Amino acid sequence: MNPRQLKTFLAVIRHENLTRAAAEVNLAQSSLSDQIQALEDELGTELFLRSRQGVALTAAGAALKTYAEEILALNDEAKGAVRAAAGNVEQSVCVGTLETIAAERLAPWLSLFGKQNPGLGLKLKIGGSGELLTQLHEGAIDVAFTFDRGQQDERFAVCRVSSEPLVLIASRNARALPHESLAALSAAPFIATESGCVYRHLFETAFAEAGVPAPTIVTEADSIATIIRLVASGAGCGLVPDLAVGVARGDVIELAWPGEPPTATLVMMWRRRRVQPPALALMLQSASKHFSPIRPDDARLRHAG
Repeated sequence: MNPRQLKTFLAVIRHENLTRAAAEVNLAQSSLSDQIQALEDELGTELFLRSRQGVALTAAGAALKTYAEEILALNDEAKGAVRAAAGNVEQSVCVGTLETIAAERLAPWLSLFGKQNPGLGLKLKIGGSGELLTQLHEGAIDVAFTFDRGQQDERFAVCRVSSEPLVLIASRNARALPHESLAALSAAPFIATESGCVYRHLFETAFAEAGVPAPTIVTEADSIATIIRLVASGAGCGLVPDLAVGVARGDVIELAWPGEPPTATLVMMWRRRRVQPPALALMLQSASKHFSPIRPDDARLRHAG
């Protein structure tokens, strides 16, 4: 197996069509077919079932898929490490995160990290939680900061950064909003992010765990900042991370959550690899120091000070 064959193999999986796959990898369809045939001959089994409707993976092909992705990722990492060691390319690291986390939690650390490592290229990408995991798996980003949804994925290493409380907010004119119980609160109109977003997941989980139907979502917004602005205008209530409210506290009010306030666990995730690229290892070390939790002794010293 060579990298070119594996790239061709994965292209066929993506398109489920030899003609479209050949166009992606800039090969004639006959050359693509020859590469797949050579790969099947080497492995001694069929990787695809061919029909007039297209191609479909066999069980053997499905088994190869994950290994092909890992082999190609490791191949790219090895090339990058060699070029960096030879001084032929600038070392860089790409961080992916949610918009709120970037502004309220990562900005001070990233600024410090950049000053401490002036020769290291630093990139920041903003996206949704599902998008970030896809980018992390594909190697488009090196590390992701997002909220934990309790889903186990052996591809990624996970480090807990902090526990972030969620707060119930309403317009300043909504002080009479009934919120003595989740049942009462479930009758209120809410503004939330779209289904699939981690914030929406946390919102729905808070009610589901109490056995109460979730409130009606009157508006879906694509960002927490937009939700806060809509809440301030009186469009409905919102359940948002406390760290996102910030300067908007003068425009909205926080209402007591009935029961134990929900929290979101902020985590740092990166792909498991046999060898971590030097730039990524440096960033992980810096993040571990910057976001390390306070030990009881540290807390007492701070209080005494």
